[in-house]
Amino acid sequence: MEPFEVHILGCGSALPTTRHNATSQIVRIGNKQFMIDCGEGTQLQMRRSHIHFSFVNHIFISHLHGDHCFGLIGLISTFALLGRKAPLHIYADPLLQRLMQPQLDFFCKGLGYALYFHPIDATLHTTIYEDNSITIETLPLEHRLPCCGFLFKEKPKKRHLIGSMIEYYNIPIHLRAALKEGAHYTTPDGTLVPNGRLTTAPDPSRSYAYCSDTLPCPSIIEHIHRADLLYHEATFARTEHARARETYHSTARQAAQIALDAEVKQLIIGHFSSRYKDDSLLLREAQEIFPATHLADEGLIFDIK
Repeated sequence: MEPFEVHILGCGSALPTTRHNATSQIVRIGNKQFMIDCGEGTQLQMRRSHIHFSFVNHIFISHLHGDHCFGLIGLISTFALLGRKAPLHIYADPLLQRLMQPQLDFFCKGLGYALYFHPIDATLHTTIYEDNSITIETLPLEHRLPCCGFLFKEKPKKRHLIGSMIEYYNIPIHLRAALKEGAHYTTPDGTLVPNGRLTTAPDPSRSYAYCSDTLPCPSIIEHIHRADLLYHEATFARTEHARARETYHSTARQAAQIALDAEVKQLIIGHFSSRYKDDSLLLREAQEIFPATHLADEGLIFDIK
C-alpha cells in the first residue's frame, strides 16, 4: 500500500510562539507531496522534517490570513534559488494573486519556472484537483473572511491478482488488467473462472479532511463522513467559548463533536492559541467527546494505514 501521510509543519495560531510555528502541512500520497497553507517559517520546518522541496508542486491556501500564507513568497523565492524547473500550482482565493503580484515582480524576477494561480471559491464544495489516483475537494467553512478546508480522497483501487492462480490458468498478460477491474476469465476450452478465484479485494480507499479556521460547521459533516483522518482547528478551550465565537474559531470540544458526528476514525486538533502553555488541556477536553483525538505538533507524521 502506498504511503498516505500528514506531516505537521506548523500548528499554532496567529501570534508566533517559541513552541509552535504558523500553520502548514504536507500531505504525502505515494510519491506526490501537497502543501496545505504556508505560514511563516514553513520552509525551515520543511528542512527540519526532511521534506524534499522539489517534490512540492501544488500548494493549497485555505484563506488569506497571514498565519496561513505569509511564508509563501519566501518559499517561491527559495524554489528559484534551488534551480526549480517544474511548474508550481497555487490554489487560493483569487485575491491572493493580486496581493502577491507586486512582491513577485520585485523579489522574484526571472523565477526560472512557471507559477500558476488557480482561483477557488471558498463557498462551494467542489473538486479542484484530480489525477489518476486522488481527488482534492474544497470544504466551505465559516470564518471572518472566505475560508475553506480540503478533502483528499483516493480513488477506488484495483483488485489484487493472485499470482498462483494466474499462473495455474496461464492467463495472458494482456488480459490481467481487466481482471484487476473485476472481469471474469474464460479459459481456451470455454470454462468461466469467476474473478473472485483470481483476485482479492482492493485496498480500501483512504481520505483526509483538513478544516482550517472556522466556527463549528455542521454542513461539512456529510462531506467528511467516515474520513480516515480529520484535522480540525481547536484554537480555544471551552472556558473561552465566547471568544471562540467572536473570532470565528472552534473550541476543542466543538472540534471533537464534529469528529463524532461525522464518524471519522481519528481526529487531530491544532491551531492552538498562544495563551496555552500546555496543549494537553485541549486534548483532554476533546477526548471527553472523541477519544481518538491527537494533538498536532511540529514534526509529527500521521500515517493513514
